[in-house]
Amino acid sequence: MLKVGIVGLGFMGKMHYCCYNAMDNVQITAVCDADAEQLKNTSGVSGNISGAEKELDFSDKQLFSDLTRMLAEADMDAVSIASPTFLHASQTIEALNSGKNVLCEKPMALNSSDCFQMVETAERSGKCLQIGHCIRFWPEYVQAKQIIDSEQYGKVLAASFQRLSLTPTWSWDNCFLDGNRSGGAMLDLHIHDTDFVQHVFGIPDEVFSRGVIGPSGDYDHTVTQYLYNDQKVVTAEGGWIMAPEFGFEMSFKIMLEDATLLYSSAQQPTLKICPKEGEMIIPEVEDGDGYSFEIQHFVDLISGKSLQSVITPEQSAESVKIIEAEKESVRQRTKIQLK
Repeated sequence: MLKVGIVGLGFMGKMHYCCYNAMDNVQITAVCDADAEQLKNTSGVSGNISGAEKELDFSDKQLFSDLTRMLAEADMDAVSIASPTFLHASQTIEALNSGKNVLCEKPMALNSSDCFQMVETAERSGKCLQIGHCIRFWPEYVQAKQIIDSEQYGKVLAASFQRLSLTPTWSWDNCFLDGNRSGGAMLDLHIHDTDFVQHVFGIPDEVFSRGVIGPSGDYDHTVTQYLYNDQKVVTAEGGWIMAPEFGFEMSFKIMLEDATLLYSSAQQPTLKICPKEGEMIIPEVEDGDGYSFEIQHFVDLISGKSLQSVITPEQSAESVKIIEAEKESVRQRTKIQLK
């Protein structure tokens, strides 16, 4: 039985709790939140995606408001860190140095320097570090990558990704809307698509971005072109919408030589394949979401199972580095080289 502790009881912390709690071979032994009042709140919470609304049962858990005490006193093999972004680096490093495996939510950290320090600590400790880039595990995105890699419909000519959300006002101390602590929507939201672009196409040669300063005081809406040496056109748009009724939508359009892939979380069916010739195909999509699949991957990894690599700490650090280049592109109003 794998024993896990959870740090941070916001939307993502409660999502992690629900995912681990559904596994037969995992026991949640401890929960930590710096705000002791959060430990009294066992109700679910809503975010921009559903899944963490169930009431939680803390009756048999050790509860902590101090991470150092939790690491010293709780019986744990691994820790899930779902605290605000500005705490990711310090808490991950402390947990790794205490001998725990770590699943840390995205974005990995506020800057790439901290990210690479996390990578070095994981290597030195000999423990597993996985960053929660759930889109690499999201069924429709997984299927899209498989189709691209197979070249069954030819090579990619163009791809566009979009991720738009109502402005997040549900975070602890409203820290999402403090760019100094969250990095703004560009780092917190848009990075999902930046990371998937890296996952599918590799690190771009250059990026060219435009962005808008929003309520966080950082870039809260952006459009980026990822430039590669070949002729394909790859873009991504992401941002927070100042409209509570908007909700959330993630989508992509990927044009291949012989078909176009269409996906939208706001439509049914979510994924469509439109061949150049013949009728539209509605592929079967695996049940579940990226949260449950990424956590299953983490559990399997630290349980010693042989797995195909989906994500590495180095790749997660590179995604933050790409976002830094995108922000620099906005500031300088020019292309920024990455290679």
